[in-house]
Amino acid sequence: MPLSYAKVIAAQAYVWAWPMVNQANRRAGITQAPEPGLMNGIVPVAPQGHMGMLSDYIDPAETFVTCPNQDVVYGLGFFSLDKQPVVIQVPDFGDRFWVYAIYDQRTDQVGELGKPYGTEPGFYLLVGPNWEGEVPDGINRVIRSSTELANIIPRAFMDSTAEDKAAIQPVISQINVYPLSEFDGEMKVTDWSKLPHFPAPKSDGETKWVSPEKFFDQLPAVLDQVPPLPGEEALYANIRALLAAAEQDPQIRQALVEVAKETEKTVIADFFKWENNGKPAGNGWNRSVNNADWGIDYAMRTGTARSNMFDNRPNETQYFYTDNDGNGQQLTGDNLYSITFAKGETPPVKGFWSLTLYNDKHLFYPNELQRYSLGTKNKDLELNEDGSLTLYAGHSQPDGDKLSNWLPAPQGTFSLYIRAYWGEQAILDGSWQPPVIKKLSQ
Repeated sequence: MPLSYAKVIAAQAYVWAWPMVNQANRRAGITQAPEPGLMNGIVPVAPQGHMGMLSDYIDPAETFVTCPNQDVVYGLGFFSLDKQPVVIQVPDFGDRFWVYAIYDQRTDQVGELGKPYGTEPGFYLLVGPNWEGEVPDGINRVIRSSTELANIIPRAFMDSTAEDKAAIQPVISQINVYPLSEFDGEMKVTDWSKLPHFPAPKSDGETKWVSPEKFFDQLPAVLDQVPPLPGEEALYANIRALLAAAEQDPQIRQALVEVAKETEKTVIADFFKWENNGKPAGNGWNRSVNNADWGIDYAMRTGTARSNMFDNRPNETQYFYTDNDGNGQQLTGDNLYSITFAKGETPPVKGFWSLTLYNDKHLFYPNELQRYSLGTKNKDLELNEDGSLTLYAGHSQPDGDKLSNWLPAPQGTFSLYIRAYWGEQAILDGSWQPPVIKKLSQ
């Protein structure tokens, strides 16, 4: 294989398989826990076939994944479905918004569990692509993953009041996943507030899940674990030919490592910028496209895996994001900004909406108010006299009457991010646009 051709295939393979290597390494890291618990007291972890659950909003020190939110109570579990199917418990959520996102190794969602689907309480069986076992009595429905690696992230909305934090505890205590061998038809109850804590290395940015130096050593396993989609057979054949050539030619082998490192620094790094993720949504914002329903949209799959992994499907959630104000200038804590939703023009949703502020690493900015997002969950937002809603973002505290509507920002650069869960048609078809971000002062 000519060296120049090998480099081209290597670069394509790196971008294509980056999310799948990412998923495999996350599973390896998360499932080291001997029992369900919290890594560094923050991220729920569990052995393969089980899940852990938070009992409150996620801690602002979280670095497992970028762009977390503080509107929901999260859970997390990774599974090797070739070993054994798992049972997913769904309690009665009442009127509360909830959704269980189940991801395959490609980071596409499988199954439909949540309030948008009218899912009934009960037990659901998640199986691998080749499972042909017997479904026991008491299982509502079988969900088949397209890959043997799968993970689940339950999300249950909780408002910011102490009353709702107390009210949600009996519900989330019944959110659980466990191997089929442990299924007895009875709803298991767990006090997730009492999970043990396990130490792990800390990071000032997202944990680095993909190492360019190791990427092409890990890629053969990905090709074996993730079956090709229709039309991908030639892609797989080219990559396997590349790997075979690298085994025979040290020069090609070395080139793969160099291409991986260069592609990480250029292509993958640029996906972190919001202008390179999704499509224009109006007023300087971009919006998500095909999230968690990628198919062969390789660029957006990898872009999201780098910038804000584990989105929900478009019909479950739409995401709007920007690094810039309405004049195209980078948002920075040196300035105070206003974001005004006209009367009746907050994101039209059947679930909830929020505006979240992230630092330059797409993580929370710790602040004395312990405030990281504003939206449906907040019961003390002040409306303007005309019924519009103005939110503020900046490092310096605004005037006192604006305090309840203020998102504290770091002194450096930051970004803003709107979530619209279970959007109305105006969200889905793009006719609703996010408001202009105006710089008020410097």
